[in-house]
Amino acid sequence: MFIRAFLGVAVCWGMLTASTLQMTPKQEAFIAKKVWQNEGAGKDKYLVWWNDGEDFASLGIGHFIWFPKDHTERFREVFPMVVAFMQKRGVKMPSWLTPQSDFPWQSKAALMWAKKVKSKRYMELFTFLKRTMPQQAAFMAQRTKEALPQMLATIDDPKKAETIKRRFKKMLYKKDGSVDERGLYILIDYTNFKGEGTLESERYKGQGWGLLQVLEHFDERNPDKYRAFANSAKAMLSRRIKNSPLKRGEERWRKGWFKRLDTYWK
Repeated sequence: MFIRAFLGVAVCWGMLTASTLQMTPKQEAFIAKKVWQNEGAGKDKYLVWWNDGEDFASLGIGHFIWFPKDHTERFREVFPMVVAFMQKRGVKMPSWLTPQSDFPWQSKAALMWAKKVKSKRYMELFTFLKRTMPQQAAFMAQRTKEALPQMLATIDDPKKAETIKRRFKKMLYKKDGSVDERGLYILIDYTNFKGEGTLESERYKGQGWGLLQVLEHFDERNPDKYRAFANSAKAMLSRRIKNSPLKRGEERWRKGWFKRLDTYWK
């Protein structure tokens, strides 16, 4: 049975136009644990990480992207958004950390050295990330709430826009109109995992892989909506791998990505 950790958030999610998405500390902790298991197997060593084949670091329970100084990339830089969210909440953070800060190390080798010697800045960053897991989960929930209007803003066809809206709500709600806790988790996790799908830069050969694309290819005829979402996501990520530059070697991530998607319905 899927834990009923989100019942108290139903009213807030029922009003998608609400300015904030409030969750209890228990709900934030639950989402943090679920997502952190997906992103980093729940291991502290992955809180500040740099994947092989990438030119940027991955931070926190959501492996939020953070760029080194003067680096540009096709993917959305999310960690500064997390920091800005924390600032608005009055969360205590290292004095040097702001939404305008660059990642402190220019390469994976430099990061690994700082990690090995437990440099002051590394330890401050690690401690901050370890201490703020619930707040990171709250950021992800807020980002997901804002995903629907972002997606709709990119669609000119009213019929298509209505389809995306209907499928988003299909995942979010049960037939009786109450919030579907598993569906909520899926929307939060996938938006954090692969983004909203609205950035033109987050595409290979003009084709994206975010939440928008998953909902576009979602099979509403499938009676198991969780599996339908996972199947669509697998198709979009398979397309991404096929379209990706060979030098990135994205095929090596397929197994792990699909394992994560299978948690949506199994």
